[in-house]
Amino acid sequence: MNPILFSIGDFDVRWYSVLIIVSIFISYIMINSESNRFGIKKEFVFNLIFWTVIFGIIGARVYYVVFNLDYYLSNPGEIIKIWNGGLAIHGGLLFGFITILIYCKKYKASVARMLDIIVPALLISQAISRWGNFFNGEAYGSIVPYQTLIDLKIIPSFVIDNMLINGAYRLPMFYFESIWCFIGFVLLLIIRRRKYIKVGQITCVYLMWYSFARFIIESYRSDSLMIGDLKVAKIVSTIMFVIGLICMFIQSRKPKLDELYNRSEEKEIRF
Repeated sequence: MNPILFSIGDFDVRWYSVLIIVSIFISYIMINSESNRFGIKKEFVFNLIFWTVIFGIIGARVYYVVFNLDYYLSNPGEIIKIWNGGLAIHGGLLFGFITILIYCKKYKASVARMLDIIVPALLISQAISRWGNFFNGEAYGSIVPYQTLIDLKIIPSFVIDNMLINGAYRLPMFYFESIWCFIGFVLLLIIRRRKYIKVGQITCVYLMWYSFARFIIESYRSDSLMIGDLKVAKIVSTIMFVIGLICMFIQSRKPKLDELYNRSEEKEIRF
């Protein structure tokens, strides 16, 4: 699969970069629309998303570089070449969360509510961005017979044909993760319209939904970030799942009508 969408002179426009930009644009539209339901100012949303994206990308790159430090110490010029791939979602989530936390605290906004507004859009963004890995030949799984990919029935033929990597057919883990994120996106859209859903619970579902699948996906991936013999994403996914489960339990123990996400949609939240 050609990672370059088109070229202008010596400048290459890559699928990876385009898909990330598209996913950010779609996410912003969704976040802004949901924020408007609660009277949250567009300027606040734009600035929040702008800085979250900037630091999220930085965090995703730093995270990836740290776990491939030997290579990047020998090739420091490669560090800035994010268009070639090498953005780790967990690093982006960490830096993005810190950015949201600081920004919301600065303007005395509800961190939990903003996270609830953001995570459905985040999931669709992840679903779209994973296809950038496809064009870059990344996020693939273990070696399998060609017929196994056919027998799974759910993998498009053009994906199967491009899973011949390093002389062998691989499981398209990027594809499975993209599908899982899309299903989770639809699920969160349904959940957040439930009458008695509480602030913070949408984010809890995201943490558990994504981390559960990522833990399993990492069991098959062949290009994972490692700490010794341990896959970093498995460790982080376990932590995310536990955090989501604990926070969900805490919120569910509160009175039924306390801290409802869908409280009156009057313009009562002004940042």
